[in-house]
Amino acid sequence: MPRDAFARLTLLACVLALCVVVLGAWVRLSHAGLGCPDWPGCYGHSVVPEETHLIAAANAAWPQRPVEPAKAWKEMIHRYAAGTLGLLVLAIAGLAWRRRRLVGQALALPLVLLALVVFQALLGMWTVTLLLKPLIVLAHLLGGLTTLAILWWLTLRQSEWRIADAAEAGRRLRGWVLLALCVLCLQVALGGWTSTNYAALACPDLPTCQGQWWPPTDFRDAFTPWRGLGIDYEGGVLGNAARVSVHLAHRLGALLVLLVLGGLSWQLRRARSGGLRIAGGILLGGLLLQLSLGIANVLLVLPLPVAVAHNAGAAVLLLLLVTLNHLLRPREVAA
Repeated sequence: MPRDAFARLTLLACVLALCVVVLGAWVRLSHAGLGCPDWPGCYGHSVVPEETHLIAAANAAWPQRPVEPAKAWKEMIHRYAAGTLGLLVLAIAGLAWRRRRLVGQALALPLVLLALVVFQALLGMWTVTLLLKPLIVLAHLLGGLTTLAILWWLTLRQSEWRIADAAEAGRRLRGWVLLALCVLCLQVALGGWTSTNYAALACPDLPTCQGQWWPPTDFRDAFTPWRGLGIDYEGGVLGNAARVSVHLAHRLGALLVLLVLGGLSWQLRRARSGGLRIAGGILLGGLLLQLSLGIANVLLVLPLPVAVAHNAGAAVLLLLLVTLNHLLRPREVAA
């Protein structure tokens, strides 16, 4: 295969990984996470049963989960895409192993990526079998974003994309970028916890919450990670005070993201490199768009397209920060 086959394959997998992340948000936010009560098939089939006798048989086998074709197809489309991504990652790991003696060929990350995708498949199964347990669903979300970030990093490190004078600015800005990445990851986790606990509309007003600046809260119950087995979490199990706590934590996290990523954008805009100034403008635009989508989710009562776009926006911000990290670090070896 040509030398650049690895880069093309990682780029293709990266695009598909972004689609899988967005599809996962679409499934979760349209309440289709249990559209298929079994795994990896759907009511014992590789496709959604739609014929009358197949639906009757499925309803008899899973009486607690009658067939809803619209939800089931959403879940299966996500599984098909995730399965295809898994095959691509397997091909990437195999190709990296074959080319391991080539100078600059990444090997450790493709193997780590393969292990991560296998674990992601297990988390996908547990998401269904453990009835949308928030900790598992959150881990599945973070695993998907980590997969996306690693694929994008591999793609960038195999490319020749550089910005003049970026490495010189890197010594000054790497700390900012690392801090921004950590803060964004924390906020993504808070957003995932908000979604998986059905707390997105716990505060239906802005800037107050339920007409108060600080309504009654219960942070201890809100962030209890494990509540045992056998609990159906569809629709959420938290009380009002706990859901308010989760929502407020996500709002406070948004303020922190605004300060840190906004500060990073300002630093980039002051750089001597024209490329970094452009990157700072793009980062600021993405940040403001993401905050606007979050506000729209509250004011418009969580419309599905806006909620999915908010999830996609978090993934795009992650990719922007990974890109900045690449630009600010001189490439000695591809890894």
